Amino acid sequence: MSADPTTPAGPTTPFVVPPGPTTRPTLEGTFGMTASTHWIATACMQSVLERGGNAFDAATAGAFVLHVVEPHLNGPGGDMTAILATAEDPEPVVVMGQGPAPSGATIEHYRAEGLDAVPGTGALAAAVPLAVDAWLLLLEEKGTWELADVLAAAIGYAEDGHPVLERVSAQIAAVAQTFTEHWPSSAALWMPDGAPPEPGQIIRNPEYAAVLRDLIEAGEGTGDRRARIAAARERWRTGPVARAIAEFVRTPHRHSDGADHAGVLTAADLAGAVARFEPAVTGDFRGCQGPALLGALGLLEGFEDHELDPSTEAGAHRILEALKLALADRDAHFGDRGLDLGRLLCPEHLAERRTLIGDAACHEFRPSVLGDGPAPLPPLLTEDEHARRTGGAVDHGGSGEPTVRPTGEARGDTCHLDVVDRWGNIISATPSGGWLQSSPAVPGIGFCLGTRLQMTWLDESLPTALRPGERPRTTLTPTLVLRDGEPVMACGSPGGDQQDQWQLMFLLRVLVGGLTLQEAIDAPSLHTLSMPGSFWPRTWSPGRAVVEDRLGEEVIAGLEARGHEVVRAGDWALGRLSCVAREPGTGILRAAANSRGAQGYAAGR
Repeated sequence: MSADPTTPAGPTTPFVVPPGPTTRPTLEGTFGMTASTHWIATACMQSVLERGGNAFDAATAGAFVLHVVEPHLNGPGGDMTAILATAEDPEPVVVMGQGPAPSGATIEHYRAEGLDAVPGTGALAAAVPLAVDAWLLLLEEKGTWELADVLAAAIGYAEDGHPVLERVSAQIAAVAQTFTEHWPSSAALWMPDGAPPEPGQIIRNPEYAAVLRDLIEAGEGTGDRRARIAAARERWRTGPVARAIAEFVRTPHRHSDGADHAGVLTAADLAGAVARFEPAVTGDFRGCQGPALLGALGLLEGFEDHELDPSTEAGAHRILEALKLALADRDAHFGDRGLDLGRLLCPEHLAERRTLIGDAACHEFRPSVLGDGPAPLPPLLTEDEHARRTGGAVDHGGSGEPTVRPTGEARGDTCHLDVVDRWGNIISATPSGGWLQSSPAVPGIGFCLGTRLQMTWLDESLPTALRPGERPRTTLTPTLVLRDGEPVMACGSPGGDQQDQWQLMFLLRVLVGGLTLQEAIDAPSLHTLSMPGSFWPRTWSPGRAVVEDRLGEEVIAGLEARGHEVVRAGDWALGRLSCVAREPGTGILRAAANSRGAQGYAAGR
């Protein structure tokens, strides 16, 4: 496709366009565009742009607001990854805010605790939290504003309150028994009146506001702007927050296995881990570059445009099969040591893998063979097998929203934000982890730890084995698309293992099908569950495809005839995408956001 990916669809668009008007317009302007999973964060980011801040000032402000208004989806005790390009340098750069496993997080220790898998809740699942340090690094190196100005909105909402989302209320209600019986610090923070808050009720988090004020005070009277932010980073890693975390996790508390365990995170772990910038991995697809599920894009590069429409039976089938192959490689090969991505993504290897995409749905787990023999495989346990072993309920994963069990385990909870400014700075960021249901709240600081270590295995032969000092594989996949070396679009989505999958549908519809940004977001989505889940209990569903009913009876029946086990999620259930875009030649900026759930929003002018 030779046109810019942000160009609206024309009359010769080869893909199916959703009928009727879009749920919202694709915004257009020249000043600045913002989008996120919560309207308050979007409004705060846009206000930063309006007052002269750049995209990185705005993104950092929005991220700290998301800690307050979407505590069920992310928190300061979690992680983040972002990808950006600056007006001066279009080369994409990753902000790495995924922390490593603590020094005491050994397979031997977890086995000695009676575990055969890393729990889905509790401090044993916590990596070193790097989200806050990563945002402060971004502000220090790429921003222009003072920390106090950037944090003002988050402090205001934490101190003065905000109307709580219905979904926050529902998730607190879902884990209320765990809070009251096992995590009293969480009950005190989220149910101060003894019951979950009602939707729309004003809730506050003064403890977190005090944490943010302490970070500001750490840099007062210190050098220049960068020095003040550096002082705040040091305070975060070594000050009262770090001491409170290290002290609290020593006390055994309830985990998802039903037993009480102490955590292993120490003050030394917290002091020693820092966020950093890393080069981005890119791949070519239809003349564009972007890091979103490069394996699947590379597999699909060998098909004609008309063969890749997710709204057709044949297109949906090809996409599902490509995703199975790409995700199998993720689960068999990805890790924090020595992965040769170039070999996985080389055109010759992808062409060979492409021949595995047949006319029928595959129910096997088929990773690439990269060495002298097959790679060790992760455990392949179905939901039914897990339920029989534990006596628990079967969760078929039909919801596009995070599935939260009464004990707090979740399939995946995440936020997302995108910003582009009038100068050409652009960022896509996916904050996650540390959600309120993941671990007991640490008294006095207003948040809990994350659970990213559940994406590791207690098997030394696997590349994602639990190892001290190594980062777990993540599901966070913010995306930047380039054309002719210039960034033209930033996008992303929450959704656990669905993040890459939902983005793939969006990218195909925009880059190949010519749909507008909002048309592509609104169009019916789908994803596969035919891979080991990244979240406890790490089950897989061979051959299962989850689709929105709007895909149509004919397409759904065709997928079933090909052997896909189709789960209908409802008409508007899958995908929580947002995006911003720019045309380098004209200066036109665009933005769009998902309307599902009536929560995400885009703004700009």
